[in-house]
Amino acid sequence: MKTTLVWTIQFLLIPALSPLAVGVTRKLKALLQNRQGASPFQPYRDLAKLLRKDEVISRDASWVFRVTPYLLFTLTVAAGASIPLVSTALGNPATGDFLVVVYLLALGTFFLALAGIDTGGAFGGFGSSREMLVAALAEGGLILALLTLALLGRTTDLFALAGGIASLPVTDLAPVILAFVGFFVALLAETGRYPFDNPATHLELTMIHEAMILEYSGKRLALIEWSSANKYLLFTALGANLFFPWGLAGSLALGEIALALTVFLGKALVLCAAVALLESTIAKFRIFRLPDLLFTSFILSIIAIGLIG
Repeated sequence: MKTTLVWTIQFLLIPALSPLAVGVTRKLKALLQNRQGASPFQPYRDLAKLLRKDEVISRDASWVFRVTPYLLFTLTVAAGASIPLVSTALGNPATGDFLVVVYLLALGTFFLALAGIDTGGAFGGFGSSREMLVAALAEGGLILALLTLALLGRTTDLFALAGGIASLPVTDLAPVILAFVGFFVALLAETGRYPFDNPATHLELTMIHEAMILEYSGKRLALIEWSSANKYLLFTALGANLFFPWGLAGSLALGEIALALTVFLGKALVLCAAVALLESTIAKFRIFRLPDLLFTSFILSIIAIGLIG
């Protein structure tokens, strides 16, 4: 019974709380900019509104355009069930390896880029090309940052990895901190945040993610927006529970699970606040400056691996 309950929490936590994570980030960003901002629960209302609307689909759209929202949502939920959220006592041998999680998300990015060019629109084409550029350059830093943890924890299983990092002495945490900086840059790139993309823009020459989904409407647009929120909270959870795994439950006791859930929400709030602060203090970079920042993430992760010895 306990195992079933904890797995239910594990499976539903990302899709249930991801709109709230986006709403909290927007609210904190508004407060930092001396604006009132919308309610943190506004993304739930936006999703409900989109789910009630009719769809308009181009006659030139193929099965890729129609299937991508469902596939994208499924992949983000599957990835969310594959990472440690509340306990290291669980295990997911099917998709719990960090490379499997990375490439589940990469598969979603690939199909989203295909959907962006599927209808032949100009905006979708340049949005997809920019998305693949950023994704390709961010992948190296992301994988090497997680590889740093895998080498320290001597496993690639994310649940066992979190427990291994939590047991490290303080003197061995320098590579973890350095790898987290590289991971945080990859988080901003993969989730379309500043300085890589403006999640609130609809300006033709600056948007990346929004350009790919201009042709979507109604229920499919709701699924894509929900999937984007899932990905944001998923990366936040990876940063919170792999690089700072303290607070995760070591068993399936309900008291420990409740405490671990509270700690996770606190760590996620801190990371959302960090993203909001960053977006309030810097401007979006030009597309030609993005590779320099992503190479910095790659180099930081390599230095972290070099410090392990």
